[in-house]
Order: sequence, then C-alpha cells, then structure tokens
Amino acid sequence: MPTNTWNRHHILSLADFTTTEYDTVLQTAASFQEVLSRRTKKVPTLQGQVVANLFFESSTRTRSSFELAAKRLSADTLNFAAATSSMTKGETILDTAKTYLAMGTDIMVVRHREAGVPSAIAAEMDRLGVKVSVLNAGDGQHEHPSQALLDLFTITTLIDPDHPRLELLKGKKIAIIGDILHSRVARSNIWSLIASGAEVHLAAPPTLLPKLFADYILEEAEEDKSILPSPSSPSSPPSPSSPPSPSSPPSPPSHSPNQQLFIHWQLEPALQNADFVMTLRLQKERMTAHLLPSLREYHQLFGITRAKLQLCKPNVKVLHPGPVNRGVEISSDLMDDPEFSLIQSQVTSGVAVRMALLYLIGSGKV
Repeated sequence: MPTNTWNRHHILSLADFTTTEYDTVLQTAASFQEVLSRRTKKVPTLQGQVVANLFFESSTRTRSSFELAAKRLSADTLNFAAATSSMTKGETILDTAKTYLAMGTDIMVVRHREAGVPSAIAAEMDRLGVKVSVLNAGDGQHEHPSQALLDLFTITTLIDPDHPRLELLKGKKIAIIGDILHSRVARSNIWSLIASGAEVHLAAPPTLLPKLFADYILEEAEEDKSILPSPSSPSSPPSPSSPPSPSSPPSPPSHSPNQQLFIHWQLEPALQNADFVMTLRLQKERMTAHLLPSLREYHQLFGITRAKLQLCKPNVKVLHPGPVNRGVEISSDLMDDPEFSLIQSQVTSGVAVRMALLYLIGSGKV
C-alpha cells in the first residue's frame, strides 16, 4: 500500500488535494478492490481501532459503505444517530464528538446538513492535541470528498482497471447535469476533475446553477482581461433566486481561461461529444424557494435519456451519486442499462475507496 506519500491527517475537502494524493487514493483503492474480490474479504489493517460514524443527517449509501469499509479493515465501529442521541436533550455537536473521543475513537466520519461541521470537529480534536482523524462524509452544500473520489475511481478503473490514475482523464469531456446549486458532490467533483485535466461542463437551469461558479470563472479570468465579459454581457448566470425564463434562450456558456470549466443553461452543448455524464439529484429538501416550474418540465429539458445521449460519444457512460429520482434526473430504462449506467459500479467502488481513505488516515495510529 502506497502510504509513504500520504501525510494528510484529516480529509475535509478536495480543494487542496495534490495529484500525488489523488493517485495514492486510487492505487490504494485498487488494492482493496482486489481484496474485496477474494473469498475472505477482511484484512487486519485497522484491528484495534475504533471508527465512529457520526451521521447527523440521514444516509443509506455513504453510512453503510463507511461501516462496511471499517469492518473489512477489522476496525470496531460505533454508529451515531441524531434522532436517538443525547442531542435531543440539548447536547452540543462538539460535546457529542468529545463523548466518542472518550470512548477511544480513532477516526470520526462526520456527515451534517450544515457546512463546516466536520472542519469544526477536526479543529477541536487538533486543539485537544489528540490523534483523532476526521473524515468529511458530506457537509451541507460544501463538499462530499469520498463521493467524488469514488466517482473518480469508477471512471479511471473503467479506462485502466489495473492502474487507475488521475492522468487518464486528461482531455476527457465530462458533463455534470442537474441541481448544482445544492450539490456538495458537484463541488468536490469539480475540484477532482479539474485537477485531472478533464474538460468539465456544468449544465442546469439558471436557478440551479449557482452564481459562485460564475464568480469563480470571472476571478480566474481576471488574469486574462481579453475574455472578461463586458458589463452588459449575459454570460454570468443571475442570482439563484431569480426565476428562469423559458421563453428567452439561455446566455452563451461562461468558461475559464484554461478552457476546463464551462457553464451552460442548456443541456445540448454540455452533452455534445461527452465521454461521461454525471447527473445529480434534485435536492428538494434543501430548496427554500420555488426554483422549477415542474418536475415534468425539468425532465424534458435536463433529464438524461437514451435519445439525449446520442449527442455524446458512442461509448458514453452515465453516473449518479444516488439516491435517484427515477424519471426526473434520468429515465428508469437508462438507469438500469449496464451498457450505459455506472450507478451500481459507483456503489461497489464506494466500499474500496472508503477502505482506502480509512486506511490512509488510520495506518499511522497503530
């Protein structure tokens, strides 16, 4: 296992991940993928360590995947559920974390509906001078590192099963479609895909394509004034609170100076000659305003179907982080078609990738 290149104590964001770190995760996950193919799927790597899954927000795939990953590494697991915890009696998040610390926890896997909670817990552990590592399992609309890493692993192992690595995606066109405004998965995927050298195309209705991505592009563009839009140019999306205007055509795509990140308000240019398509769930539980006319109209304009995939390259593959709203983000027949869909492969990859992450941050504790 390539741990000699790993010095990261916490995994909170992919924004500052290096190419070496990405490749270390991919290669380590490939090793564990091989372990999971054996009859005996358990290794003693983290034997004696305690992994606490502190999920303050509901989850099926991520929580079960982390729990199984920890058990495959022979760690002891503790599972926290907010609804049945002392938080209902007034206990704070940091006090809850300290309670698990007192039980001998070595790694805390934290998921919360508010951005920054995993970082706050990590900062508290560092302040206390303990060697507890914190792994962000999704925080608000901030990031979801392990999901982006398993997406990366799913794609790179498809290209080269024996030696997955970041450089395999250089020059590939990858479209991310859907509720980008509320998606922590999209944010983490953008960091990893840009680091790989891929061409990333974001497509969504104006109300679901956050202004922060346009701001990011414009900040990058300040280094090259020649591509900055004029004040009257419509290339920056409006505020997410502005209603869409179906009667008028969307503005031209914004793009970064290095031609890696593109923004579209129409689906077709994002799909044109795409190698991979990542479609995102409409996160209605996070929507505080009426951002869409109807689910039917959304599916007509941005739902992924076989017919729309004809714009892509012939061997295009489709991903979705789940859970899926069938018939909204993607048609049911396409979701279940192994010729195009990598959705089940993503779930399978998740165990190996999360084993790799737990191993990398936990291997120095014993």
